[in-house]
Amino acid sequence: MNAQSLTKKTQKQEKIIVYGSDTCHYCIETKAYLKEKNIHFIYYDIDLNKAKETEMITKLTNASISVASLSLPVIDYKGDIFLNKGNFEEFLKVIQTKIK
Repeated sequence: MNAQSLTKKTQKQEKIIVYGSDTCHYCIETKAYLKEKNIHFIYYDIDLNKAKETEMITKLTNASISVASLSLPVIDYKGDIFLNKGNFEEFLKVIQTKIK
């Protein structure tokens, strides 16, 4: 693999952002799922990083997703924002479908 291919692959991998909380079992399970599938991601604990919490809320608002009944984790994949809406198995299927 040449340096340019490696750079492109690294850039692609860094486009997955997970906003969550280390007290949220769905967040912990999502991180474990991504690691198991060898999907590289950036994780922000919004309980510890209020700037990232604000960033997440802004992204949700811009995507016309209500924050009134926010459910974690929130995924930003190349600007496509989606979150766990209560059915965790379906959420994992969405991750698998979107992130290949």
